[in-house]
Amino acid sequence: MTDPAQAVEDPTANWSFETKQIHVGQSPDSATNARALPIYQTTSYTFRDTDHAAALFGLAEPGNIYTRIINPTQDAVEQRVAALEGGVAALLVASGQSAETFAILNIAGAGDHIVSSPRLYGGTYNLFHYTLPKLGIEVSFVEDPDDLEQWRAAIRPNTKALYGETVSNPQNHVLDIPGIAEVGHAEGIPLIVDNTVPTPYLIQPLKHGADIVVHSATKYLGGHGSAIAGVIVDGGTFDWTQGRFPGFTTPDPSYHGAVFADLGAPAFALKARVQLLRDLGAAVSPFNAFLIAQGLETLSLRIERHVQNAQAVAEFLTDRPEVTSVAFAGLPSSPWYERGQQLAPKGASAVIGFELAGGIDAGKRFVNALTLHSHVANIGDVRSLVIHPASTTHSQLTPEEQLAAGVTPGLVRLAVGLEGIEDILADLRVGFAAAGE
Repeated sequence: MTDPAQAVEDPTANWSFETKQIHVGQSPDSATNARALPIYQTTSYTFRDTDHAAALFGLAEPGNIYTRIINPTQDAVEQRVAALEGGVAALLVASGQSAETFAILNIAGAGDHIVSSPRLYGGTYNLFHYTLPKLGIEVSFVEDPDDLEQWRAAIRPNTKALYGETVSNPQNHVLDIPGIAEVGHAEGIPLIVDNTVPTPYLIQPLKHGADIVVHSATKYLGGHGSAIAGVIVDGGTFDWTQGRFPGFTTPDPSYHGAVFADLGAPAFALKARVQLLRDLGAAVSPFNAFLIAQGLETLSLRIERHVQNAQAVAEFLTDRPEVTSVAFAGLPSSPWYERGQQLAPKGASAVIGFELAGGIDAGKRFVNALTLHSHVANIGDVRSLVIHPASTTHSQLTPEEQLAAGVTPGLVRLAVGLEGIEDILADLRVGFAAAGE
């Protein structure tokens, strides 16, 4: 485990994004001089002696104990993602769902309350609407996430976090990060945001007031559809001693009475690791961590091409008579175009939602006719992807909940890939021909 003090003083902090995505967290292997990041495929690590072992278990010294808690391959990815997001520490876990679950459970328990935007990935909405209440955590969804008064009015004495997606999937709603963060901070409440869709290359939420960032690293961070992982990034600036968060200020009997707020800036990430990851075990495999690291090395290059292709596809869709609406923050017609230009001047996303005039049947015919686009439940792949959310990713939601999330019956979602743009557009033309039959 990296020493937090060393991470703060790291001279690489002034490197560019492109340099950080390649180098942070890793140098030639000391044992072999291997240049590429090794896959440390081990369950455990030897201790120098009993005093060394006791110091590690007592959090008195950083280091490796057991791969369920930390692994050197994982550690390199954590340092890199934290650097790209501008945070002080990160925690890589088994999936994006694990990341957002841990982010909530790290500060909320039975009897507590969360306020959230309703414009969420279907799995997140399901977690918030059904599973967290089983654990005694109530979640309130504001009706209009652009109305800051609704966020303010939803806050209760037991509210522990505000939550939203920086760019929602699939509606392309751009979250008012500064405004919502200000509402939360006035009440001593952190803002947790899911930054999966834009990635830190397009938006760095911590710079705009967010406190905690989560990702499904499965998507654009990994980028190749080959590994599932999630990550939590600790901004390191939130004051956990304000009174709402006794888990940070009271001694933890499972760690010899450690008080996490006294352990430095990355208190959130450290607590999530040594309590939740230790006890719930949603550990990422070293091999999957390695694959995420491989994806990070080309993140900026891929996102540039993703956004370039997506902009062309969105403009193509606006000219199609079969399309009644296009949800893409890069279009001036989007309600969130100006906010997207402010928070994400290089582009907001490569995910596009559009509505076909023929409704659900036309949408299904469109999806089934495509050959270049892969019909999968994923985004962030180098390949262009397509899905019909109402019957798949958001199918567990009621029709009313689907509409709140921005999912209509005829909506088709594209995750625009890196192929040649003319090939992408040609495949879409085939889909439109089938939709009109």
